[in-house]
Amino acid sequence: MVTEYEIDGLKLKTGDLICTSDGGAGSIDGQFWRLVGKLIPGDVDHIVVYVGPDGRCVEAGAKGKVVFFNIRNNRWNAICMRDERGPLIDRFYGIAYPLAERTWAEGEEEAVRSKVAAYCIEQAERQKPYNLNFLDSATDSAFYCSQLAYKAYLGVGIDLNTNKSIPHIPGTESIVFPQEIWEGCSHLSVA
Repeated sequence: MVTEYEIDGLKLKTGDLICTSDGGAGSIDGQFWRLVGKLIPGDVDHIVVYVGPDGRCVEAGAKGKVVFFNIRNNRWNAICMRDERGPLIDRFYGIAYPLAERTWAEGEEEAVRSKVAAYCIEQAERQKPYNLNFLDSATDSAFYCSQLAYKAYLGVGIDLNTNKSIPHIPGTESIVFPQEIWEGCSHLSVA
């Protein structure tokens, strides 16, 4: 089932990608995550897959596994979502739309969105572990945040590993960075 939702004024549908930046002002935890974010190239540090309904999302993140969590009241608030997401403090950056600007036959886009969501939901239900081997984006046994989105979309024939806006460092081509997903898709930011 494809559903729609809104976060901080930006609309999204099942399968769209929520992009965040690590860190937050006003706390030691937020400052720690800001430093972690500086290790990741670009402004976008984290990817979350919106699966719906309402504010239901899937991410591979700070809890050390793929998890479900809910955005409440159409507002991104990392502090309020800590019980479900773990200690990550991040700021809402925007929405990436991997399916925008494509031509679809009737019902095809909804089928693709449903398949992407089903893949992510399955990984969360199985509580797949976090993938610390960023060079192994081909595995289905563990996931890091952008790899989860990459694998979900690769399963429907869309490759999000574009290497856009990522410095060329030999040997890192297989890493799927959040920033390259942002740059490789149509997107809207809150700023």
